[in-house]
Amino acid sequence: MTDQSLAVVAGPDENGLGEELAALGVEIRRVDGLVTATKLEEAGVADAAYFVLTDVEEATGIPVAKELNPDVHVVTYASRSLPEFVATVADLAVDPDLLDAATVAEELLADDGEP
Repeated sequence: MTDQSLAVVAGPDENGLGEELAALGVEIRRVDGLVTATKLEEAGVADAAYFVLTDVEEATGIPVAKELNPDVHVVTYASRSLPEFVATVADLAVDPDLLDAATVAEELLADDGEP
């Protein structure tokens, strides 16, 4: 493991949270399409500090990410609410209409104390 934090970003990330995290020194790995255990493993979620989900249609990926890495911080950054069955598993749910990506990225890192 390196000193650099890792975030696995799943979904279209139209608001640029991945880019904002990268600008603050976080390594970004992306999962495109369906969020499956295999794709999460290939992206390195086991070593990730963050799992960022921008498509609530892929919310089933949240418990899978937590199973692969119980310590990963799950962040959803989407306008739609999470389904009830995963709402309590996510660590943070943010609506892009309420907070911009730069602010969310800064707050995530401030809370974690990691670069």
